[in-house]
Amino acid sequence: MKLASTAIALALVATSAASAQTVSDWRTPDPQNVLVVETSKGRIIAELSPETAPNHVARIRELTQAGFYDGLSFFRVIDSFMAQTGDPDNTGGGGSDKPDLTAEFTFRRGASYAPAGKIGSTEVGFVGALPVWSQNSALAAMMADGKVGAWGAFCPGVLGMARATPPDSANSQFFFMRQAYPSLDKTYTAFGRALTGLEVIRAIKAGEPVAAPQDKMLTVRLLADLPAAQRPVVQVMDTRGKAFAALVDKRRAELGVAFTLCDVEIPVQVK
Repeated sequence: MKLASTAIALALVATSAASAQTVSDWRTPDPQNVLVVETSKGRIIAELSPETAPNHVARIRELTQAGFYDGLSFFRVIDSFMAQTGDPDNTGGGGSDKPDLTAEFTFRRGASYAPAGKIGSTEVGFVGALPVWSQNSALAAMMADGKVGAWGAFCPGVLGMARATPPDSANSQFFFMRQAYPSLDKTYTAFGRALTGLEVIRAIKAGEPVAAPQDKMLTVRLLADLPAAQRPVVQVMDTRGKAFAALVDKRRAELGVAFTLCDVEIPVQVK
């Protein structure tokens, strides 16, 4: 399954820096929505986004808990684009025995949306750690459900579902973005984002296809399913909080008209 490749880096914040923030500036992700991916290049911790793509997140959870992803290779990796995996055949043509998924390219924006500005009449912001584009909030009053449409922004670290040409052909394959690729916005399902491990994603051996030996996902687990002694404690700066809003404002002031959501670093602490 092939997919059609500006820059978001996800950073760990030192404890000394975190102490300058209030507790309310941070949140603890739901462990049922956190993937811990141990790869041959290191660990990736990613947060799933059920609000934006509930059926895709349910599929990823189901296959993860079945051990489906353990040992699968990154078989298609494009240096300035993404790293694709999730195919038991490691060819791009395989999948699970589950039915293909209906596309979730867009979603109805809820209360968890954190605004971060506008580009023309289109708003930009975050749902949890996922950067998103959104219709203008003013349109909500005209909608029966009081909500507007939104869609994921394919910044570095974002997880997207691979598919064939038909929109409703995603199954088990997915990819981690190595760099931003806005042409995927609204045409592929974004279902989460790496909280840590962007350097790991960018270190995965490139190739189309990748020549042997290929880098692999050694194990993939939900954080909730790890034994307590092996379970990292993860905290993420809350994109709805004042500290994050100040961070966005600072970055926007630095970059001016060149600013995009992909230029914002979301602080993360892992213990």
